[in-house]
Amino acid sequence: MAPTCIALIVAGGSGQRFGAERPKQYLDLAGKPVLRRTVEAFLNHPQVGGVRVVIDPAWRNAYDAAVAGLGLPDPVAGGSCRQDSVRNGLEALASAGAPDLVLIHDAARPLIANATIGTVIAALETAQGAIAAVPVADTLKRGAGSTITGTVDRDGLWRAQTPQGFRFPAILEAHRAAAGLSLTDDAAVAERAGLAVALVPSKEDNFKVTTPDDLARATRKLMSDLWDVRTGSGFDVHRFTDGDFVTLCGLRVPHSHGLEGHSDADVGLHALTDAILGALAAGDIGSHFPPTDPRWRGADSARFLRHAADLVAERGGVIAHADVTIICERPKVGPHRAAMAERIAQILGIETGRVGVKATTTEQLGFTGRREGIAAQAVATIRLPG
Repeated sequence: MAPTCIALIVAGGSGQRFGAERPKQYLDLAGKPVLRRTVEAFLNHPQVGGVRVVIDPAWRNAYDAAVAGLGLPDPVAGGSCRQDSVRNGLEALASAGAPDLVLIHDAARPLIANATIGTVIAALETAQGAIAAVPVADTLKRGAGSTITGTVDRDGLWRAQTPQGFRFPAILEAHRAAAGLSLTDDAAVAERAGLAVALVPSKEDNFKVTTPDDLARATRKLMSDLWDVRTGSGFDVHRFTDGDFVTLCGLRVPHSHGLEGHSDADVGLHALTDAILGALAAGDIGSHFPPTDPRWRGADSARFLRHAADLVAERGGVIAHADVTIICERPKVGPHRAAMAERIAQILGIETGRVGVKATTTEQLGFTGRREGIAAQAVATIRLPG
């Protein structure tokens, strides 16, 4: 029987060196929070049975938004330093039913390779601990101020990364014994307890996001892998009916009429959903949500758009841009454009700056000019792995 393995993601840091308004693990990285990318890397590994995250409770709302829909257990409250946070996480795992193995990983290392996770786990078949690491390639200098005082022999030197994997009972006892100390990583805790820790070659891409330059580097790396760029278009129409509001791009807009439709008749979100599905070559909104199905009567069209976005994510892709044009004489869209863009961005899980919302009329020509209904057209650009 294969040993049980849990990944413990350490996300309790404040990210002060990064200088952002929120900790770096909650910042956007190519359409997803850094933390979500890290968590998904372990959830998607066949040998990892689950993920538990250690956080600063002050950022619980940001955490909930970052991992929404992933089905994770409640996060663990971190401590005053990383070592305390890891120990808290290990104690929580012990209380929930201790696994055989634990992988301890920094939330700010979102580009961890699937193969590296597997290699660390494999090393634990014979070693008490194993860490991902990179051999030092650069010449190392020792300095005093700005002056070199010596050259350090780099032979046998490695740069430690995470995940750092251990047999669970041993690392739990090692952390308990090291409480109150300030050791630099979990391997140091293990070494102090006399545990033998193996070095597993890792990749340079498994760097820690510490500065804005690091985040830009991670974004470039992810985008370089998503070179299959696709564009889809969508168009939708709904006629006016009795009512006192219309739903446009996820917002309820007061009007002298409503819109007729099986769902909430949101022409903007319907057109954008079709645009994303078109870019995926995945049919149209009617094939995924048939209007003959009573389940979708009066449904919030945000569900349709979220479904299309989830299909992109399942393919390992990102939504790079979305643009919606509302075509009508009334109601006036201008006062609501910014809020519409924010709502679409929220549904898609992307930055608001990647969403455009515009409106135009047909100069009183055609059915929209006669104020018989509203039309919308949309364009979406997605990036998929090649």
